Amino acid sequence: MNTDTPRLSCIAIVDFSQDIRFLYVTESFTELLGWEVRETIGRPGSDLVHPDEFSVVRQLHYGTIRQDKAAVLAYLRLKHKDPLKGYLLCAISRTVVHNVLVGSISPASSGIKALQNASTAQEVDFVTPVAKDFEFRRWGDPSPMPPSPIPNIPLLLEGTGEAEDPNAECKDGILSFKPLPKQSARVALILDRFSIHCPVQYCSNDLLVETTTVMGRSFYDFVSPKNEQRVREWIDMVKAWGVNERGQPSDGGFGFGKFTLLHKGRDSRGEQKKTTSSHTSRRKELFASLKGQLSKTPLLGGSSSKAHGSSTRDDELPVDAIFSAHSDGILLILRSTAAPSKSSEP
Repeated sequence: MNTDTPRLSCIAIVDFSQDIRFLYVTESFTELLGWEVRETIGRPGSDLVHPDEFSVVRQLHYGTIRQDKAAVLAYLRLKHKDPLKGYLLCAISRTVVHNVLVGSISPASSGIKALQNASTAQEVDFVTPVAKDFEFRRWGDPSPMPPSPIPNIPLLLEGTGEAEDPNAECKDGILSFKPLPKQSARVALILDRFSIHCPVQYCSNDLLVETTTVMGRSFYDFVSPKNEQRVREWIDMVKAWGVNERGQPSDGGFGFGKFTLLHKGRDSRGEQKKTTSSHTSRRKELFASLKGQLSKTPLLGGSSSKAHGSSTRDDELPVDAIFSAHSDGILLILRSTAAPSKSSEP
């Protein structure tokens, strides 16, 4: 790879159509591939794919959606706006999020970054042949995470039962299909990685939290107090992973976890101040009681459980989470682990 290529990682969202249209990209996309954000939104992503890889990428896009995949990685070439720079070999992550595909684009590079990405991805696909150089193997494993074979679309379409798709057809090795239906109930959030409060900058849908409720607020407002410290540690960890060899914010693989989401939210900053004040007050009471001045006063009042978040709320929802850091923010994918109700099915 050209050493002048920025070691950045942008976040991108595309639709379910065969054209792979861009719905959202962050600013690092411009530094990486030269295209301005305003000229990228609404543009078919397939226009940027190398002609030799077009048919495979379309099949990969179709298979990723149909199989409702998450945290998968592919190496392929994308066209730079500057004709002199040609096509750039990129590492592209993808996760199906209900009705869109959410992921990242970063230049493929050897070394620790490739190791982190390949080791934490659920699957790795090598569309560009030379990308095999970025494959890392572990003892006893045939590959880093079993690479998903490019689906055999003709067989998939000619099958019976659930595998058959009347809205797709394959002619002369080129797959054509109508926009695919919605998949699992997942939500994508983009958080500000440069703030300790990680305010929410983007919310893909209202399935788990309402967009109007979360936008601009600290992400920790929607994390149960009993899980907040652990979630903060996870986010700090992926931030540390997501730094390139120049010390710049970049990508660094996936982190996985579980926590309790509060879909109505809370005032996490205000509660921290109250907790600190409560702890100070309790220390004073303890000191006084040791002197016999408050011998009949209980040391642990009802406010203690609230300060530590042990009380039960009516908006708690256990979720699985996938964290990944990028140049422009933290990408967070959520899905509920609670038993789905009929009314909540997509």
